[in-house]
Amino acid sequence: MPKKNVFIIGLDDFNRDKLERLPQAEECEFHAALDISDIRNVDQYDIKHLIDKATRTMEAFDGTVDAITSYYDFPGTVMTPILAERFGLPGPTLESVLKCENKYWSRLEQRKVIPEHIPQFRAFDPFDEEAYGGLGLLPPFWIKPIKSFRSYLAFQINDERQFRAVMPLCREKVGFMGEPFLYLMRHFGAPPEIAEMPESFVAESPIGGWQCTLEGYSYNGRVHIYGVVDSVHEQDSSSFARYEYPSSLPLEIQHRMMDVARMVVQQFGLDNSAFNAEFFYDQTSDQVWFLEINPRVSQAHTDIFEKVHGVSHLSVMVDLALGRKPKPMERKGQFNVAGHFMFRTVESGKVVRVPSTKAIDKLRQRQPGTHVKIPVKPGQHLKDLQGQDMYSFEIANVFIGGRDQTDMLDKYDEALAVLQFDIEKDPDPVIT
Repeated sequence: MPKKNVFIIGLDDFNRDKLERLPQAEECEFHAALDISDIRNVDQYDIKHLIDKATRTMEAFDGTVDAITSYYDFPGTVMTPILAERFGLPGPTLESVLKCENKYWSRLEQRKVIPEHIPQFRAFDPFDEEAYGGLGLLPPFWIKPIKSFRSYLAFQINDERQFRAVMPLCREKVGFMGEPFLYLMRHFGAPPEIAEMPESFVAESPIGGWQCTLEGYSYNGRVHIYGVVDSVHEQDSSSFARYEYPSSLPLEIQHRMMDVARMVVQQFGLDNSAFNAEFFYDQTSDQVWFLEINPRVSQAHTDIFEKVHGVSHLSVMVDLALGRKPKPMERKGQFNVAGHFMFRTVESGKVVRVPSTKAIDKLRQRQPGTHVKIPVKPGQHLKDLQGQDMYSFEIANVFIGGRDQTDMLDKYDEALAVLQFDIEKDPDPVIT
C-alpha cells in the first residue's frame, strides 16, 4: 500500500527526526511544504509568496497530497487552514485560527465565556502620541503586539516615561509580523471591525503565578487535554528558564484549567486541530488566569514528550492532519520527568566562541538522551537573533530527562560546565 504524504510548513531537521520515529512513519512520508529557512530568520514575511510557494510545491508533487500541518507559530499556523481548504484536506477553519492568533480579537471572544479568568485589556495605536492617556490602566501593565510570538516586543510598563521610551522601537518593529498578518486578516475574511482597526498593540493588566501550558486537541467538536507542562521562569525575570514535564501543579488546579480551555476552544470554533493553552495559577488568590491559546502543538515540547511518553506529541498533530482521532499518549518513555532548558544571557554582543561538538558529544555520552541545540554561531551578533523576548538572548537549548526533578536538575548543572560561550560585549551590554 502506498504511503500517505504529509506536508509540513517549516520542516526542520530536529523535528523531522522525531516525525520519523513516530508509529505513523510506517504509513507516512513527511515532506516540506516550506522549509524552516522559509519562515525563520527571514528579513520579511511575504505571505502571498509563501502561500504560492507552498501551493506550487504540493501541486508539483508526484503522488497524493494527504495532509498539511505545522508545529510552528506564524506563519505556519495561519497557512495551514488556507492550504487545507485549497487542497480539500482536514484542518481547522481560518477564522478559528485567526481568533487564536489575533491577541485582541482573542480577548474579545474570551470575554464572552471566561470573563473572570482574563485580565483587563485595551487595544492601542503605538503611533498615537496620546495612547498612554487613553488606556485607562494603572501601571504596572504589559504591552505586546496584536500579533507576535515568543514575547517579541512585549514590555512590562511601570510608568508613562517607560511607555514613551519603548514606543520608537515598537513603531519600528511592529510591521515585521503586523503587516503580513494584517494582509491575511483583510484578504481572508476577518470582520472589518477587526481587520481595519488602526490599533496594533494591546495593553493588559498584570497576571502571574505558577505558569503552565496545556497541550490538547479538538476533534469532531470534542476537546481533549493530554499533557500539562510547567513553564519555569528565570529568577526575578519574565524570561523562561525551562519547560518541565509533567507538571507539578495539583491535579485539581490542572482540571480547573482544562475546563477553562474547553470553553475557549469551543467559543472559537477551533476543531480538528491541536492547540496549546497557556495559564497562570495565582496561589495567593486561588485564581486561574488564561494567558493565550495557540492552534498547534508546541514544538518546544516535542522532545520532553518523547522522553516521557516514548513518542512525541507530533503524533497527535499527524493524526489530526490525516483526519482521524489521535491515539492516547501512554507513559512508555525512558524518563519519568523531562525538561527543555533555555540557556540565556542578558549581555548583548558578538558571539566569538560556542561550545565545541566534541564537548557536547562527551556530555551526551555521560548523559544518554541529553540533546543540545546551539542556535547561534561565531561571528553572529545577538541583536540579529529573531524571535527573542525583549529581556534576554536565548543562546542554547538543552533537553534532559531524569528519574525525578532532582536528577534532571543535577544533569543540567553538569551540562552548564560544557556550555561555554565567549561573547564580545557591547559597550552597553544589558537589555533595557
